[in-house]
Amino acid sequence: MLVVGDQDGAYARGNLQRGGKNTAASDHAWAVTRAVAADAVRAGWNRASFLQVMLDGPYKAGQHARTLQHRRGYDRAAAWLQRAWDGAQQYVRSTDPVTTRQDFHASLATLRTRIECTPWKGTAGKTDLRNLLARLEICARAGSWDHTVSERDLAERMGCSRTTAHNSNRRLLQAKLLRQLDNGSPTEGARWMLISNLSGTTSHRWSTPRGPKAGGAMSGPVMRQTEFPADINSRAAGDVMHLDAFAHRGLGGSGLTILAALAEQDGQTVTELQGSASISRQTAYRQLAKLKRFGLVRHEGELYHLSPTALEGIGSQTNDCPDPVSGWPDVAERLGTAGASERRRQQHEVQRVRWHHEQSRLAERRRAARQETPTHPAIAQPEYVRADGCVIEPATGEAIPGLHVASDGRWIWDDIQVKRDFVTS
Repeated sequence: MLVVGDQDGAYARGNLQRGGKNTAASDHAWAVTRAVAADAVRAGWNRASFLQVMLDGPYKAGQHARTLQHRRGYDRAAAWLQRAWDGAQQYVRSTDPVTTRQDFHASLATLRTRIECTPWKGTAGKTDLRNLLARLEICARAGSWDHTVSERDLAERMGCSRTTAHNSNRRLLQAKLLRQLDNGSPTEGARWMLISNLSGTTSHRWSTPRGPKAGGAMSGPVMRQTEFPADINSRAAGDVMHLDAFAHRGLGGSGLTILAALAEQDGQTVTELQGSASISRQTAYRQLAKLKRFGLVRHEGELYHLSPTALEGIGSQTNDCPDPVSGWPDVAERLGTAGASERRRQQHEVQRVRWHHEQSRLAERRRAARQETPTHPAIAQPEYVRADGCVIEPATGEAIPGLHVASDGRWIWDDIQVKRDFVTS
């Protein structure tokens, strides 16, 4: 990035201030400079070396600093780089370096905790939560933030359609929680990088402003969160989110987060579940009614409790449930979503076969295009030339009078009639 800059736009953040002044370019340059400074600190550079490389070198990452030096002078550019260097030093000192596999799993556990304590509002938020939980398991198996997964495989892990997984990926890319490293190949999925961009000290009282409003991005009303912070058991949610019972027209993402919230802390009121599961009051009552009807949740006073075998999909007989469910397939049957995951897998398998067939056809076309082009008629072919350079007829071995081979390998005719006879033959 120091040499060629941020070609993928991984550090780009659009921002429009109240007065209408666009600061996206300067914000992007500041983020890139901070990133380069952080790596320079880790590599053992000093401040003087960093300033010299950014101001004197021909590197793309230092273009904004050199422009600032040209317009405002060396002192102003040096002060700007000094702030970036000091901030990078403070950041590197306050974070633990990931040098071993144990360090990575510790960082992964920290990210999992932040995901569990982050409010995921709405249907899109619940889908993004599923996406991140699926990627956490993939990264844990890979032992790295870099991982390979196709959209179809990811959709099967999330328990949703491929289009839903694709839209979730776009939202996570825009939120800088995910980075796409390549587009994959005909035999492998795309490579991604999971980014730990969730703040561990984010206030649960206030959310970030939504969208650019009239007068600037900060002019819109902020949303007050519920009094109780988000808190779910991500492992319990990750184990069951791919099942048919949690499909779109089944329990869905809201039912999943209610079970995960009660698995983390059993015995919560509706108000507490609003905050811990990040759902509205109406959704909480609607989903709790379903869960009570199946015997997965029991209601005692104002508190809701999970049945002892609720995470296995086995309900308990209560006053609200005379006929409890016997497993997650039974829940899917009663909700009418049974077989959704199997149909999805079959559809994806058909698409994979069609994709491989299409790739084989295109590869065959490319091989045919790379074949040797036919020799031009003006070029002398080897079977027509004898070792002594005389031109002969290959079938009879007789010399052809009036026909010679030039130094560039082309035919030369002494007589036009000989040329006509040769071309005709």
